[in-house]
Amino acid sequence: MIRRTLGAVAFLSALAIPGIAMAATAIATTNVNLRAGPSTAYPAVNVVGGGDSVHVFGCLSTRSWCDVGYAGQRGWMSSNYMAFLQGGRRYTGDPAIVALRAPVVTFTVGDYWDRHYRSRSFYRDRARWDRRDWREERRDWREDRRDWREHRQEERRDWRGDRRDWREGRREERRDWREGRREDRKEWREERREERKDWREDRKEARKDRREDRKEARKDRHHDRKGENRRDGRREEWRDGRDPRRIYLEQ
Repeated sequence: MIRRTLGAVAFLSALAIPGIAMAATAIATTNVNLRAGPSTAYPAVNVVGGGDSVHVFGCLSTRSWCDVGYAGQRGWMSSNYMAFLQGGRRYTGDPAIVALRAPVVTFTVGDYWDRHYRSRSFYRDRARWDRRDWREERRDWREDRRDWREHRQEERRDWRGDRRDWREGRREERRDWREGRREDRKEWREERREERKDWREDRKEARKDRREDRKEARKDRHHDRKGENRRDGRREEWRDGRDPRRIYLEQ
C-alpha cells in the first residue's frame, strides 16, 4: 500500500514539474561552461566535463542554446557541444537537438534567476543583466527588422525586375504589332494601287469604246444625212417637172 502511494506521489510530482517530465539526456562532447543565460556573456555557473551527461529541459527556437541540468544545478549550454546517441547513431549539434525532440523554451533573467540563482553572488546584479537582456531583445528586434527590410527590398527588387521584364515584353509585342500593321497597310496600299490601276485601265478602255461608238454613230448619221440630201434633191427635181431618168436618157 505504501509503495503504491509513493508511486502515485512520484507520478503526480512528475506531472506537476513538466520540465523534469520532458527532460532528455545528452552528452557533452568536451569541457564546456554551464552559463546563467543563453550567451557567452552571462556568468559561468559550472563546468560540464567532456563525456558527462546532462538533462535537457528545452532549447531556444534557434536551437543554439539549451536549458540543462548538471550536478544538481541548472544553466544554459551551447548546442554545439552536445551529442545524443540513438539506435547506434551519434548526433551532434543541431541534429542532436532535433533527435532529442527538445521542447522550445524562452528565457528571461528575472524569472530564471529568481528560481535558480538567489544564492549566487551575481544575483545582486540581476537588474543590470535584465537590462542587458532587454537590450539584446531590442537588438534582436532591430536585426529582425533589418532582415525584414532587406527581404522587402529583395522582393521589391524582384518585383521591379519582373515589371521591367513585363514592360520589355509589352514593348516587344507592341513593336511586333506595329511592324505587322505597317506590313498590312503596305500590302493594302499595294492592292489598292493595283485596283486603282486596273480601274483606270478599264476606264480608258470604256472611254475608248465610247469614242469608237460615237465615231460610228457620226458616220452613220453622216451617211443618213447624205441619203436624205439626195432624196431631197430628187424630190425638188420632180417638183420642177424634171425627171432625172429622162434627163439621163436624153443625154
